[in-house]
Amino acid sequence: MLFSITVSYIRPLEDVKEHLDAHKEWLVRYIMAGTILAAGPLRQGDGGFVLAHAQDVSEIMGMIAEDPFDRHKVASFDIQACDPALRAAGFPEQWAPAAKAFAAAPQGLS
Repeated sequence: MLFSITVSYIRPLEDVKEHLDAHKEWLVRYIMAGTILAAGPLRQGDGGFVLAHAQDVSEIMGMIAEDPFDRHKVASFDIQACDPALRAAGFPEQWAPAAKAFAAAPQGLS
């Protein structure tokens, strides 16, 4: 199952910055473990976005409980789950095993 996680800062930015390095280490740990697929700050500068893969939401909640942003209560986390039905052919099958794959049309043929 795929999970979109929107991180919203709930404390002033200077409080968030105190925990940013530890938060980045947390992200890298879960990227290396294969749970976090992509992550980055929101353009508005008021939070971030995480795309993750797990069997169920309890795994995601356990992961978030280890995030310094959660432990120090500087951010809130909105978790949305999705079982993809469709995916681009190049999208890794293990992240959306039940999704039907579609290949992009060659350039100039669409």
